[in-house]
Amino acid sequence: ISLNKIIKMKKYLRISYCIIICLTVGFFSGKITQSSITTWYPTLIKPVFNPPNWIFAPVWTLLYIFMGIAAGLIWNEIENKPKEVKIALQYFIFQLGLNALWSYLFFGLQNLLLASIEIILLLLVMLECYKLFKPINETAAKLFIPYIAWVSFATLLTFSIFYLN
Repeated sequence: ISLNKIIKMKKYLRISYCIIICLTVGFFSGKITQSSITTWYPTLIKPVFNPPNWIFAPVWTLLYIFMGIAAGLIWNEIENKPKEVKIALQYFIFQLGLNALWSYLFFGLQNLLLASIEIILLLLVMLECYKLFKPINETAAKLFIPYIAWVSFATLLTFSIFYLN
């Protein structure tokens, strides 16, 4: 096997690892959500723009895949921009943790106020992550745009549910 093939394989493996990590976080977030989705969540007053429950799993799956690809693309720049990549990936890990925390606060603890406050922090860290990704890899930054758009919508939804209940 040539050195180029080894390097290319290493880059694909990094992306694959990141996708698996993101999907795993999504899986466990989904587990937290499941217990409340048929019991507590239906009792809440929701705004008219609340999407049907079936839409969340496919959207989040796609977003976790995009996040994983983005993180992998950034990781693949470690040899070229080690300091920038390390900082960007630290923010990425932080936002991924905040992403999971929101599910726990909203569905696990059923605390609409804390979830509303926390999602603002999540959105701010995501925007910083995007800003850090952009000079490292433009494609990685673009892969974050649907995620930012969805979490912006989720922020409006979270605050609306909090307000209505």
